[in-house]
Amino acid sequence: MRGKFITFEGIDGSGKSTQLRMLAGALRLQKFDVLTTCEPGGTPLGRRLREAFLETEENVSPLAELLLFAADRAQHVDFLIKPALKQGKIVVSDRYADATFAYQGAGRGFSEETVNQVINLATDGLKTDLTLFFDLPIEKALARTNSRNRKGEQKNRMDSETSDFYSRVRAGYLKIAKNEPQRFRVIDANDSVEKVHKKVLKIVSDFLGHK
Repeated sequence: MRGKFITFEGIDGSGKSTQLRMLAGALRLQKFDVLTTCEPGGTPLGRRLREAFLETEENVSPLAELLLFAADRAQHVDFLIKPALKQGKIVVSDRYADATFAYQGAGRGFSEETVNQVINLATDGLKTDLTLFFDLPIEKALARTNSRNRKGEQKNRMDSETSDFYSRVRAGYLKIAKNEPQRFRVIDANDSVEKVHKKVLKIVSDFLGHK
């Protein structure tokens, strides 16, 4: 039996990575077979691509950015996600194709036609079964990111983007939510970590039919 593919999306600082770890732990306690992963960087090749893109100090062409993320995703889908789904696992990924629609489409300004062509090519048509978008005001998300940087966490290229850029990205995500309400769920990430976790667990448990 094919597994389930769940993704977590949100602008940097939205808390999605923390929530992903909490959900995976809760599902494992319920005896689900869970694989957690991320984009970019879910495979050995992906980790090298992530380092090359996110940690470089040179200017990166928007087209190069779009294609680098697509290369990472193609490797991720073929060698990690699809095999895990065939084994019946629940795959939970920190970002997937919706991030390209939001960041490179809405954020960078590539047309929806171009972005969708690249997404379809890289994913080979593999879509998520459920996507959770952690929505947070831009100012609060940026404040969280800046706080992490001040505490010594490694900064990457995306941390230097403007609030206008992230506003466009957020609008891109909300457009997906409007167009695909059955697959794409918006979660208010303003609440405490525990309250957000309860929301996540309820949505995912209902989705999996394990109440």
